[in-house]
This record gives sequence, C-alpha cells and structure tokens, in this order.
Amino acid sequence: MSNSKLIICFLLSLLLAVSLAGCAGGAKHESTGEYLDDSVLTTKVKTSILGDSKLKLLQINVETYKGVVQLSGFVDSKSAAEKAVELARTVNGVKSVNNSLIVK
Repeated sequence: MSNSKLIICFLLSLLLAVSLAGCAGGAKHESTGEYLDDSVLTTKVKTSILGDSKLKLLQINVETYKGVVQLSGFVDSKSAAEKAVELARTVNGVKSVNNSLIVK
C-alpha cells in the first residue's frame, strides 16, 4: 500500500472514531439515542394530555431529559395539575415526573 493510501485510510478511521465518540452520552449530556427517545416520550406525553378535554395543552410545557418528564406552566385547578401528572406517569418509558405546574 502506498503512503498516500495509508494516510487516507488513517484519516478516514480517525474521522469515524471521532464521529462515533460524538454520539456517546455522559452524566450531564444525552447521547443521540437518548435525545430521540426523550423526544418520543415528550410527544407521547403531549398527546396524552391533548386527549384529555379538561386539560389545555397550550398551557402546559412538557420537557424530557433521560426519561424524566418536567411539566411546567399554568393550569386552572389542582385537580388539573394532578391529572396531567397522572397522564404523564402512565406513558410507557417515563421514569419519573417533576411537577412544576402552577394553579392560577
């Protein structure tokens, strides 16, 4: 193998290794797969809340990080906040729910 082909192979290998390392998660950072999983969970929780006629999705913000769902925003009653938390907990894959909803 010529020197130029050897250098090209080395650079391609290095590029591949760096690309794969960029997808890894850590204690404070999500991996690409975790980010996609969290996006799916967020969508499922929002869909669940949207399906309840007593809750207003536009008033409730849903964020997910490593399977932990954060609900924030404003609701009309304490029972509405409890219902939103209950719906979020029933979604498959949700590890826990942090309730930061404020009753107005």
